[in-house]
Amino acid sequence: MSRNSKLFPCGRIANMLSRREWLCRAGAGAGMVGLANLLAEQNLLAAPKTDRSSMPVTSLVPRQGHFPAKAKSVIWLFMEGAPSAVDMFDPKPELDKRDGDTADIQAFFGNPGPLMKSPFSFKQHGECGQWVCDKYTHVARHVDKMAFLKSCYSESNDHVPAIYQINSGLPRPGFPTAGAWVTYGLGSENQSLPGYVVMGNTQGAKGGPHNWGAGFLPSTFQGTLFRSQGTPVLNLNRQPKVTQQDQRAQLDLMAKLNDEHMRRYTDDAEFANRMQSFELAFRMQKEATEVVDLSRETQATHELYGMNNPRSKSFGSKCLMARRLVESGVRFVQVYSDGEWDAHDNLAENHTHHCLATDVPVAGLLTDLEQRGMLDETLVIWGGEFGRMPISQNGKGRDHNPNGFLQWMAGAGIKGGVSYGETDEIGYKAVQDPVSVNDFHATILHLLGIDHERLTYFHNGRSYRLTDVAGNVIQDILSKVG
Repeated sequence: MSRNSKLFPCGRIANMLSRREWLCRAGAGAGMVGLANLLAEQNLLAAPKTDRSSMPVTSLVPRQGHFPAKAKSVIWLFMEGAPSAVDMFDPKPELDKRDGDTADIQAFFGNPGPLMKSPFSFKQHGECGQWVCDKYTHVARHVDKMAFLKSCYSESNDHVPAIYQINSGLPRPGFPTAGAWVTYGLGSENQSLPGYVVMGNTQGAKGGPHNWGAGFLPSTFQGTLFRSQGTPVLNLNRQPKVTQQDQRAQLDLMAKLNDEHMRRYTDDAEFANRMQSFELAFRMQKEATEVVDLSRETQATHELYGMNNPRSKSFGSKCLMARRLVESGVRFVQVYSDGEWDAHDNLAENHTHHCLATDVPVAGLLTDLEQRGMLDETLVIWGGEFGRMPISQNGKGRDHNPNGFLQWMAGAGIKGGVSYGETDEIGYKAVQDPVSVNDFHATILHLLGIDHERLTYFHNGRSYRLTDVAGNVIQDILSKVG
């Protein structure tokens, strides 16, 4: 290729260098390496400061947001596998009317079937008159607390990249997730528990730990996976023959040795993170075990969360634990539903199963938070990674649909009983007030008192943020009171 050929790396135009030019520039660069080292020794060369650069970025100590927050904590009820909006909260009369008609829609798995009406019946609920299917009757009692985002869209129709995007803003692994960004920005109220806790799918979430990772943020802010039964965190407890005094002495010795290392390598942030993780694990041995002990709750509370029913016991336990965690000062809790709402073959059977597993627990969580005066400071989110097609698949199922899906929010700072945006007349694509994943994240951060454009982290030569270079706060769903 001639030296005048034009390339387009990262959107820029560059000319190929000749060997002579390359050697000239490389030689000059060697001097710059030496200069950088001299400047670093005199603390004259520092990474560009970000909006949070003055914070101890390896610490979970509570920090103030950019403005007064409506929410102190988040409970995100993640319905992995993608529930269908037109079968849950957004019925489409036109879809009923055109049931069986052919539609020009490209399906993810190919071989699209005809349009298919919902197998469920719907009723209006609350003063707002929100439609809810007959399988979610307990959640339906709370619609006046909720804001429904009916016009969400994302980039990928495959589960793994879609889950990455709904969690981190980008449909690929390796980037900080929303919980990591929140705890990086605000810290946590309880220094004896992680700031960001995840209660995963019993079958294992698609995409694995990247879904709650910290990416290039310090590892202090990554999510910690809790179990709803038994030891909350694997390998947390001391070995039987090791006393608390012995363990404390070991940690003190390790801290002394590590302090000597840190004096020589002051910029080793990940080493500092590991030191803090040892101390946090030591403190967690007592407090985490107490938080996960649901026997401390009354029988009435267990019943409120559906723990007396085998079908809803698992998810109910996780919802109750989420309440106990935020009550104990944890900043961000994400609760995965068990199994998947991935209804390719029989939507009625799949969604009925998941509604039975989650309806009572979700309603119980909202009731419990409200009774305890916690709903005014806790943001509750419900939704999956995308939605489902209005056309049929394999006769009675529905395929993936990232073009239009639904999420709802309730609690702190949310205007209850409102709907925002619409999909088209058959529920295929967002057509009115589309809500991007960036908009969704910007709104979450706003409710926590964070300006999404100012919460940044300098990495690889640029400042990153959860919302990348886009995102607008959805003002129409925010309460104007208080």
